[in-house]
Order: sequence, then structure tokens, then C-alpha cells
Amino acid sequence: MPRSDIGRVALRWLFLTHRWAGIAACLFFGMWFASGLVMLYMPYPALSPAARWAGAAPIDWSRVDVPAPLATGQGRLLLEMRDTEPVWRIERDDGVIDTVPARNGAVLPAVDHGYARRVAANFSGTRAIRADQVMHDQWTVAGGFDRHRPLWRVALGDAAGTDIYVSSATGLPVQRTKRVQRIWNWLGSVPHWLYPTVLRQDNAAWRQAVMWVSGPCIAVALTGIWIGILRLRPGQRRYKAGRISPYRGWMLWHHVSGLVGGVFLLGWIVSGWLSVDPGRLFAGGTAPVEALRRYRAIDGDTGLAPARLAMVAPDARTIEITNAAGLPRVVVDRASDHPRFLDARTMAHPGDATAVIVKASAPLVAGGALWRIDRLTRSDAYWGLTRPLPILRLRFDNHARTWLYIDPATGDVVERQDRARRLYRWMFDLPHTWDWLWLVASRPVRDLVIWLMSAFGLVVSVSGVWLGYRRLLR
Repeated sequence: MPRSDIGRVALRWLFLTHRWAGIAACLFFGMWFASGLVMLYMPYPALSPAARWAGAAPIDWSRVDVPAPLATGQGRLLLEMRDTEPVWRIERDDGVIDTVPARNGAVLPAVDHGYARRVAANFSGTRAIRADQVMHDQWTVAGGFDRHRPLWRVALGDAAGTDIYVSSATGLPVQRTKRVQRIWNWLGSVPHWLYPTVLRQDNAAWRQAVMWVSGPCIAVALTGIWIGILRLRPGQRRYKAGRISPYRGWMLWHHVSGLVGGVFLLGWIVSGWLSVDPGRLFAGGTAPVEALRRYRAIDGDTGLAPARLAMVAPDARTIEITNAAGLPRVVVDRASDHPRFLDARTMAHPGDATAVIVKASAPLVAGGALWRIDRLTRSDAYWGLTRPLPILRLRFDNHARTWLYIDPATGDVVERQDRARRLYRWMFDLPHTWDWLWLVASRPVRDLVIWLMSAFGLVVSVSGVWLGYRRLLR
């Protein structure tokens, strides 16, 4: 077949692929753009750490007489109330939660129907009217709730239609939804993330669905941009009446909006496809397990008698004990607006421990040496506006160019970034959520940009669906 014929055949298949695959793709495009605008103002329901702290009861120190148990670097060690009983809680890395009574001879009640209703009512200050046990539902389908299953869903008798979810593992509230959130999220997060319970509860199946739905949509966007450029005549060889596009009516709207917003649409779709990290390209590395355990090991010999803790934090709602980097610390009400960080040996505010943290962190990054230390007091491209400050950033020269973000007050490793994770920030976060620092700091400007680009995307989508519908009728 002559080369010219091959070109014509290829061009025809380009048009056919875009035409017929585009009908389904434009339905998804329209759904994603419209639901994304909903998500801009109504995020997915979540019970934030600050909200959990605000609803928690103060620790009843008169009932605390059991010292902190040995945790040996397995996870987080906390003291808090479980209904009317104080408990020590170890949240392990493998998802297991160990709860130990903080009062000698105490027997913790089972998390049953009556318990869940009582805890939810105390947490919210509102009467509980119903409690049902659920394994999964639309608002607790994510894997982060697995350690708390089965959950008790408690309906409150308030005007907002609030549901509180109580963990069967900890006996504490772990999720809260309101009627208006549930309604709007069926128009926002659920369709945008392809998040119905029946699909999302199987994480592997959900990831495959996202990849195989997004992948063809990327092909449609690419072919559309290519065709749009091919059909454009901005120079001297214009169409009749000096037009640069051969189309009219709906086709003209589709052509122009696709050219103007096509790059933005393509960036959004590609970054959405990358959200599930196909092939685990951006998984990044992890610290050696034993090295991390030694780094944050709690040795259980800090002299933290309950009476001593009660003296320095009489009104505390949560106490967290850490020994990261060999720095014994007591953290009082970490999730509040006024957290306190104390040296567990002196019960005074800790001094600068940067040198100790730097020395202890070296084994966490194999095959590399520390080459730069930053103390961040302002957000940057890799540490957003909502992240805690100040923070230590330790940069290593290993093959993956690992950065460790470490809390200077406690020595806790807050985040680990390598080259792959930083690339993911540029490939997904920035083009998909428009999490640019200057835009996030100027919310009206960011909203305006997203609305403008989404408008082009909706015009492309709606016009594509209508054109496809008319062609199918023919």
C-alpha cells in the first residue's frame, strides 16, 4: 500500500476512534468536571483529629494508676478516655490496636449497641436514636477504616441528620457525616472517584476500574487535540468566509473549546489516571523496618508515673508518649490549637535537639549520606500550607535522593519523600488539584481558574455527547 494511502487510512481510523470512543468518554468527562466543581466546596466527609479532640472527654486522672506499657517502637502510644475508663492505646504499624486499661482491675466494656449510642451521644452532646453495625458503607469504605471494623453507625436526633461511626477496636468515634454532606457527595466525590461501595471495598478491583476507564479517555483527549489542530487553518489557506475552522453550530463549539481547554483537560485526565499510581511507579522507598523501630523505640523507662503526668497536664484529653531519636517526649493534646511538647525527663519545654535527630536519622536512609539540613518555617512546593511547621527537612545523597521531614519537637518522622514521590507531586497533585502554593493562598483566584478551565471542559463534554447522540440516531 502506498505511503499516501497508509496516511489516509491512519487518519480515518484517528477520526473514527475519536468519534465513537468519544461518546462514552465525553459522558465521563462531563461527570468528572461537574463533580469536581462540587468537590471544590463539599469535600468527602471526615472526622479530623481536631474534631476528635474537641469531642473527647478530659482524662480522669483519679482513675489512672497503671504506668505506660512498653511499646518498643511498634507504633503510637496514647493515654485517653474510653467511655468512662482511661486506657493506654498502642496503634501498631500493622493495623492492630492494643488497648490496656490504665486503672488496676478495670474491665473494659464490650463495644455493643448500647455502648456505641452512649459514646456517640457524649461525643456530640446530642441524643442518639439508632445504632446499626456495619462492615462497609459509602462513608467508611476506605482502607483506613479496616482496623476499626465492624463499625457502629449511630444516628443522632439532630436537625442536621448526623451519623457518628464508632470503632469496635477502640470504642471511639472515627467518622462523622451529615445529611447535606451525604447528598452533595453523591454528586461530588462518589462519581468523581468512581467510589460506590460495591466497587471501592475491593481496592484491587477499584484501581483496575479507574485505570481502564481513564486510559481510553486519555486516548480520546489526545486524538481530539490532534484532530483539532489538523482541522485548524489560521494562515492564508482559510475556509470559506475567512473561517479558521470548518465547523458550525455544535461542532464549532466542540472544536474551539477543545482547542482552548484541551491541554488542561488532558492534564486533568492523565493526572487522574496517575492518582492510583499504575504499576506503582511512584511508590517510593521505605526505611529499613528494624532501623525505624530502633529510631522511634519507647524504652518504657522514662519515669512517667501517672501522678507526674497529672501534675503537668491536669486538663489533658490526650497524652502521647514518644521516644523517637532517643528523645523521650510527652505530647499533650497534639490535635488541639494549643499542643504542648515536654521533655519526659524534666517535664519542661524541650530545647533544640537538631544534632541528636540528625545523628539518629542516619540509619533510616541506606546507601547515602546527609548533605543538607533545612528548618522550614514557611511552606514550599513540597510542604503545603496545611502541613505542620516548623519542620526539619534532611536531604540525603543516596540513589533515590531521599528527604526526611522530621518534627523538631519530638523527632517523629512525619514524611519520607524520594525522587519518585516528588515527581508524583508534579505529575498528580499540582495538575489535578491545582495545589500551587500561590493559588492556595489566594482562594478566590484558584476557584476562578478552576471554574474557567472546567467551563471549557464542560463545553467539550456536553457538545461531544450531543454530537454523538445525533450521529447514533442517524
